[in-house]
Amino acid sequence: MAPTLTLLLLSQAVLYTTVTSKTVCGRPPVTDGIDSSTLKREYEVGERLTLACEQGYLPSTATPGGISCTATGQWTQSNLACSPKMCPLPKPLQPFAMGRTEAPFKSVLNFTCDDGYVMQGANESSCLHDGTWSQPPPRCKAVNCPLPKPLRDGRIVHDKPVNGDTTMYGQGWTYECNPPKAPSYERGSCMADGSATEPPVCRDVSCSIPASIPNGFITFAVIRQHGYKEKVNYACNEHYVLDGQAEIQCQNTGQWSSKPVCRVPCRVGIKRGRIFYNAKKLWIADLKPNRVLHGEHVAFYCLNREERCGYPVASTCNDGSLPVPECFEEPSMVEYTLRRKHLPSEITMCATSPPARPTTSARP
Repeated sequence: MAPTLTLLLLSQAVLYTTVTSKTVCGRPPVTDGIDSSTLKREYEVGERLTLACEQGYLPSTATPGGISCTATGQWTQSNLACSPKMCPLPKPLQPFAMGRTEAPFKSVLNFTCDDGYVMQGANESSCLHDGTWSQPPPRCKAVNCPLPKPLRDGRIVHDKPVNGDTTMYGQGWTYECNPPKAPSYERGSCMADGSATEPPVCRDVSCSIPASIPNGFITFAVIRQHGYKEKVNYACNEHYVLDGQAEIQCQNTGQWSSKPVCRVPCRVGIKRGRIFYNAKKLWIADLKPNRVLHGEHVAFYCLNREERCGYPVASTCNDGSLPVPECFEEPSMVEYTLRRKHLPSEITMCATSPPARPTTSARP
């Protein structure tokens, strides 16, 4: 009986192995946007599924084909792709969206207001499945401040007309004290925290005797101390150029506003050659006196050796310094007197100038 029992046991083992090794397909792989809520963990060979996009996504085809579980335990290829629906960005936000005009489903917009403004509305909005936003964009309204407190011994001059008993963030005003007093500070405004600048103190202020400036002088002024907002004017000596405001004013700090500077004229630092100055071509010997004012331009003529043509290079007088371009080669006495027609200033001018080269400091 032992051989019969062995055969029976082997048959049961074969049967068990055959049943448990049956091929199945696992849960089908899905991409973003495909509805996976009804998918099972396992499928029998031959089972067929029709995939669909979940809410908020659009299918790539109107009639997506199904997929089938094959005998190898693999799924056939799906032709379905799902793309998110788009929400149009509100037009006021588009300048900040780097060229984009839409945002995909599930996007979230977070809103903030600049300092001095309060938000009216929701600070967050989400792109919904139907292509609309959950909340409209909020408004940022300027903070209101109470009107500034009156100034003792003076008055307040608003930059813009004020209606009612409040003013808006950013609006400003000037404090003016009764002469000859000066305010400890002159400007006030409605601030981001909703408060107005506290009024200054009116006090006596004077500025010292105004100082002279090199190469210039004070015009029509009595040499004395000056009170708040009194003014003094400066001018420059002949051939010097005034740089800055000619008029200075005694400020509420007891200091004068910035004095101007008299810029020094320049000398054209070559002995031989031709220049272009004041819309004229001049031999340097004919520039009498040899003087160029601050800010004026002088062109020197350089040689393009490859093209055998000349080209002008401009230089600017800057407070006594007129750099001579490096490309400029001063001719010898023989060239200057006997071969002038061959100098860069006299030959054919180049159609285009070579790239700019650095200049040297002015030559003596």
